[in-house]
Amino acid sequence: MKPMNLRRCLSLLAALTLGGCLGMPKNVSPVSGFELSRYLGKWYEIARLDHSFERGMERVTAEYSLRDGGGVAVRNRGFLTAKGEWKEAEGKAFFVDEPGTGYLKVSFFGPFYGSYVIFELDKENYQYAFVSGPDHSYLWLLARTPTVEPELLARFIEQARQRGFDTTKLIHVKHPANTLP
Repeated sequence: MKPMNLRRCLSLLAALTLGGCLGMPKNVSPVSGFELSRYLGKWYEIARLDHSFERGMERVTAEYSLRDGGGVAVRNRGFLTAKGEWKEAEGKAFFVDEPGTGYLKVSFFGPFYGSYVIFELDKENYQYAFVSGPDHSYLWLLARTPTVEPELLARFIEQARQRGFDTTKLIHVKHPANTLP
């Protein structure tokens, strides 16, 4: 096969394989009445399921802002404890359905997108969000503060467990006092 044809075949295969990353887990539904303007800003990662892109990190935050030309700019940042250094990733997100639904697609790698499904949200004050990815291996509890009340953490764990997530594997993210950037 010629190099150009091989590249096209590999690109097509990658697109077909990764195109499935825009689903959502069984028993997970995005919130309605979502207001992007209230969601923008800084969020602290309180708990998550493990993934290679966040492994060994503490003090993890996500910042969302409007992008010129549309969509949402995403900036994730965390402290890699083994190396004693900060790691940062910038991406972009767009609504999958209508803007009032908490279902976005996010990309940190060119044309490849993954689901970002907000399945519970403090709609009164936008102080916490329960978020999943395309399947049961992606799960986050985000909050506007580096700590949350034990009752909120317990509700997150119970809601996630009821939806099929393995909450025994949750990582509780450390945010040491006086060390936040």
